[in-house]
Amino acid sequence: MKYKDGKLGHKQDKNARVLPMTILLFVLCGFSFYLGGIFCSEKEGVNVNTAMDIENSVTSSRDTVASPLQLKPVVFQECSKEYQDYTPCTDPRKWKKYGFYRLTFMERHCPPVFERKECLIPPPDGYKPPIRWPKSKDECWYRNVPYDWINKQKSNQNWLRKEGEKFLFPGGGTMFPNGVSAYVDLMQDLIPEMKDGTIRTAIDTGCGVASWGGDLLDRGILTVSLAPRDNHEAQVQFALERGIPAILGIISTQRLPFPSSSFDMAHCSRCLIPWTEFGGIYLLEINRILRPGGLWVLSGPPVNYENRWRGWNTTVEEQRSDYEKLQELLTSMCFTLYNKKDDIAVWQKSTDPNCFDKIAADAYPPKCDDSLEPDSAWYSPLRTCVVSPDPKLKRTSLMAIPKWPDRLHTSPERVSDVYGGSAGTFKHDDSKWMVRAKHYKKLLPAIGTEKIRNVMDMNTVYGGFAAAIIDDPLWVMNVVSSYAANTLPVVYDRGLIGTYHDWCEAFSTYPRTYDLLHLDGLFTAEGHRCEMKYVLLEMDRILRPNGYAIIRESSYYVDAVASMAKGMRWGCRKEETEYSTEKEKMLICHKKLWYSSSRKSR
Repeated sequence: MKYKDGKLGHKQDKNARVLPMTILLFVLCGFSFYLGGIFCSEKEGVNVNTAMDIENSVTSSRDTVASPLQLKPVVFQECSKEYQDYTPCTDPRKWKKYGFYRLTFMERHCPPVFERKECLIPPPDGYKPPIRWPKSKDECWYRNVPYDWINKQKSNQNWLRKEGEKFLFPGGGTMFPNGVSAYVDLMQDLIPEMKDGTIRTAIDTGCGVASWGGDLLDRGILTVSLAPRDNHEAQVQFALERGIPAILGIISTQRLPFPSSSFDMAHCSRCLIPWTEFGGIYLLEINRILRPGGLWVLSGPPVNYENRWRGWNTTVEEQRSDYEKLQELLTSMCFTLYNKKDDIAVWQKSTDPNCFDKIAADAYPPKCDDSLEPDSAWYSPLRTCVVSPDPKLKRTSLMAIPKWPDRLHTSPERVSDVYGGSAGTFKHDDSKWMVRAKHYKKLLPAIGTEKIRNVMDMNTVYGGFAAAIIDDPLWVMNVVSSYAANTLPVVYDRGLIGTYHDWCEAFSTYPRTYDLLHLDGLFTAEGHRCEMKYVLLEMDRILRPNGYAIIRESSYYVDAVASMAKGMRWGCRKEETEYSTEKEKMLICHKKLWYSSSRKSR
């Protein structure tokens, strides 16, 4: 070691200090564990904030294992039946508290800690295990999503129809009366890149029951279907019940929870978003999340206004004006009309940095200044300015990125933007998850079968788990913590989908929407912020009855998690990791199907 004067200490001086320092270290550690034992034995609940400093110091050595966290057994009560479709951060019962301006009441408004529910969400009366993929794309049990509004109000548009105990999904929609497949066929004629692997990821704003996204799955395109919780009742719940990727969300005052330059294509089929209002702020958000060269597809007003205006309760002059405003706005944002036929128009985002450089600060809309981080998207306000692509990135545009499926295992250019990220670390992560996924399938043979369709990786890094099981009949929602390194651009560049999220809050989905939840060291990484019981209760809320959870955690947490999971009526077993290390263990958990104790007699 070096002293302050920079001179090296003598070898005998260094050795003389080893013994007393070692003794002092053992005394301090022993005293810390003693205090920790007192604290944990007296505390009825569990707050992962406690003992994190001890946990971090103990696990800093690869050869040292922390003593497990001890908990008293806890049993969670049932929530009342009125909470069977509870979405904590988008709760209609709270809407009156928030403003109606730009539909802000439909955005995320999470309850404070003292209002959080500490109970288990019951399934509806008559709930059955969901119909399995691929049949689920066309039908689901009525009692699992017992909402008739769309069936009654949209019956003429053939979104869905109720027959006996089931909802059927014939693939209709406002702008595709001949069925969604015929609609997508026409779209593919306009966009050849949909056929050759160029386009892999898409977002559907105002998705209805996600028939567009469902049809694209058969064509190798993975779509995030987006819709708010509104008077349509359970659009996103219908989508997930069908086994189609979807998330609750709305373009209102906050950015969507995705990084910039993510999606290859964005779509709106008469989604009724006023694209040219409020300074074009909604279309500017589409510009942000669409990668250079990406395509924006619009069907419905004001496209084909010459033939359609009579059905839109307006005049042809008004519709012509709306279309001209839209075209002018898109041009100012460096979009050009790519193709157009009948009710469908397609614009393409420019890949030319010079176009964005020419946007002046006093233009309409102006170019965003450097203070606005383009990937900042968790509770970040929308701004009426153009986010321009990073000029140093040469391989993220639609035409430069490898085609699917080659892009899945190709090191993305943006991995170098991640702290410590490189092509080497990406390849290592890719290989690691191949080994892990193989081990997971031995422990949980249901992976790869019809029992598991909707999967969530709750704290991914590069989407390695999703990539490793890509050939199974399932899809994965990759979640990157809003407090972790920003790796979500890498996930999208691989051709996978995901979202930012903070697990101290509820996720933007309905109850009972995922078949498998996977977490890798989530409590170890974020236990200093999030109380364990609320994270586990949220996992229980979004996990389907008879669903599974793979919980990979430090030995310090795994027994505590197992104890609390038992109180949620989960059955868990402890397993070794693929390398059987003492510092890390796994829980394979199964959520049992139960019904409310106040269930109606049948």
